[in-house]
Amino acid sequence: MREFGKLKNRSHRKADDEGISSWGWNLSGQHSTYHALFPRAWTIYDGEPDPELKISCRQISPFIPHNYRESSLPAAVFVYTLVNTGKERAKVSLLFTWANSIGGVSRSGDHVNEPFIAEDGVSGVLLHHKTEKRNPPVTFAIAACETQNVSVSVLPCFGLSEGNNITAKGMWSKMVQDGQFDRENFSSGPRMPSSPRETLCAAVSASTWVEPHGKTTVAFSLAWSSPKVKFSKGGTFQRRYTKFYGTSERAVVNLAHDALTNYKRWEEEIEKWQSPILFDENLPEWYKFTLFNELYFLVAGGTIWIDTPFLSSGTRNDRYPVRDLENTNVEVTEAKVNSEQGVVVENTTASADDIAANGEQCTDDCRVPLSSRFSTCNSQSLSMMDQQYDDNDVGRFLYLEGVEYIMWCTYDVHFYASFALLELFPKIELNIQREFAQAVLCEDGRRVKFLAKGNTGIRKVRGAVPHDLGTHDPWSEMNAYNIHDTSEWKDLNPKFVLQVYRDFAATADMSFGVDVWPAVRTAMEYMDQFDRDGDGLIENDGFPDQTYDTWTVHGVSAYCGCLWLAALQAAAAMAHQLGHRDFAETCKRKFLKAKPAFEAKLWNGSYFNYDSGSSSNSKSIQADQLAGQWYTASSGLPPLFDDFKIKSSLRKIYDFNVMKIKGGRMGAVNGMHPNGKVAETCMQSREIWTGVTYGVAATMILAGMEEEAFTTAEGIFIAGWSEEGYGYWFQTPEAWTLDGHYRSLIYMRPLSIWGMQYALNRPRPF
Repeated sequence: MREFGKLKNRSHRKADDEGISSWGWNLSGQHSTYHALFPRAWTIYDGEPDPELKISCRQISPFIPHNYRESSLPAAVFVYTLVNTGKERAKVSLLFTWANSIGGVSRSGDHVNEPFIAEDGVSGVLLHHKTEKRNPPVTFAIAACETQNVSVSVLPCFGLSEGNNITAKGMWSKMVQDGQFDRENFSSGPRMPSSPRETLCAAVSASTWVEPHGKTTVAFSLAWSSPKVKFSKGGTFQRRYTKFYGTSERAVVNLAHDALTNYKRWEEEIEKWQSPILFDENLPEWYKFTLFNELYFLVAGGTIWIDTPFLSSGTRNDRYPVRDLENTNVEVTEAKVNSEQGVVVENTTASADDIAANGEQCTDDCRVPLSSRFSTCNSQSLSMMDQQYDDNDVGRFLYLEGVEYIMWCTYDVHFYASFALLELFPKIELNIQREFAQAVLCEDGRRVKFLAKGNTGIRKVRGAVPHDLGTHDPWSEMNAYNIHDTSEWKDLNPKFVLQVYRDFAATADMSFGVDVWPAVRTAMEYMDQFDRDGDGLIENDGFPDQTYDTWTVHGVSAYCGCLWLAALQAAAAMAHQLGHRDFAETCKRKFLKAKPAFEAKLWNGSYFNYDSGSSSNSKSIQADQLAGQWYTASSGLPPLFDDFKIKSSLRKIYDFNVMKIKGGRMGAVNGMHPNGKVAETCMQSREIWTGVTYGVAATMILAGMEEEAFTTAEGIFIAGWSEEGYGYWFQTPEAWTLDGHYRSLIYMRPLSIWGMQYALNRPRPF
């Protein structure tokens, strides 16, 4: 008989330390490997820490496409499989420890641990964590499931240094000696609150016997309950999971329990989703796991998923309040659609006093608090909306542009990333588009200063798609970005129309189409002001007025011009399908006028010039020049250009922007001169953008150039994910330079790899 707990401690442990460095891990890691396939992972311990034990740990998170309930749960499961290759029975004790951290800057303490016993053999420890500055608290749960062959015990409290509790060293000694904790610990109740600067830890032990050549499974769960989301300048919301588990912090017990009792089904559903791709012999191996692993951003990108429902189509025609900082007036924009006539009635204004005195003006569509004086009105509004819950209610979803660019749902970047949501959680994607559709019809008159020019303007212009949904007060205080005045950007409005039409075509959701149509029409009409010469094309204004916000553009540009052509075609198609024939014909006429002008000004025989200006950069080969064609093909619309121009441009990008950069092993550089030198116009022209590279590859797939597409995208894998690369796994940056230096880790845009999968899934023309 062998006891795992009695293995010899490693020689380098610190015998005089009371903390975790005193533990006898006996684990070097030399024979252990980690395998990731989001939302699953495996760690294999081959002969470590015991040479006759083979141990694997499966890590499972409930990220399940089209499952809007369990995918919202803050929980994970760790399933250990123990295989005894020896000739004797082995007693194995596994230990799950967690620290109830010391808190923020003040390290104020007052954190409390307590044991719990739930149903179905689930038990563990709760760690109640008190946050500072009246921020919402959080409670963690660590748990294990007791079975006929697995015994669970707990140590609710231990410390990292000598004090009121047993130390980490003492805890380890107890495990080595007994292989478990005292059963009396379950009845000990909540422990004394921690002192300032004291780290309060907890442990759950699961002990089992493994027969010779036998196998045993042990499962642990981790869950956390932080029911409230509080924005620094905005309101407080309930997280999505509270819709199913309630708002008590003790809901974490049920979360931990359900994770342990449901994880097998979660695994089955995840495998069912992933298997067709994993077993597709036509797909490169690197692509398969990169495709899934890039999804990490949907949970690690500052994601907030709240329970507040989006408005049903029954309330879509009501008013949207927006605050005005200077005169405390509230601009209210009303967009009513007559589905038969296509009539849009808009723009009424009322003061805050009028609204406060006139209850009917603050309808059940009040999206955000106007001020504390309106809190009653808004709580009534939300109660009214609660009555409209149905299976299609998936809450409201925010994710950051990146952990360094802290803006919610940055729209010019979501243009690339949104394929992941459309493929996997389309109802969330439609709601994000609804958010922006509402925003198009709003105006926020508060003055802001723009850093690039030092000028001032209003925060949000009616008709302009916002750059983002805000930072400190999302949905109410939009456009946190303040480098440029994005109401003058040329890509946001076309990107809105293209995303909306793609989603409309993909889901065939007519109610969605009707909901967003007023904003689509308004966004298109807003762009007319940028056609300076009446040729049907929009012109850029000599500053970086698009997602490449350091790369100046003059006149007609390949990027924005192509997006505009695609938007005209998409708007015409959507208008036709919704019965707005006159507007459809208007868009068609503009398209037929603009397309030859675009080709005449930019086509040079092998690709589209960067812009129609006369700068040294104007003839650059931009990797992203066919972004509009990418969306056109993804949406099933006719190609913008003839097949020769599309393939010739993509071939030029492949030969120059991709293959001339370390043999195609880094991705596509944004700008390249026709002489084969990288465009050094600005920082962004000489960068390789990971998400843009995936988007270019998707465009190549749609053009029938799959070999070039996978070679192009593989450069991102090699540089970012492979062992020979720069080590950016699970933190894929926005960009890197030719020498591998990154900009903006953990970024939204690389989710565009799902644009490749979306392209692969589309029916192929014969």
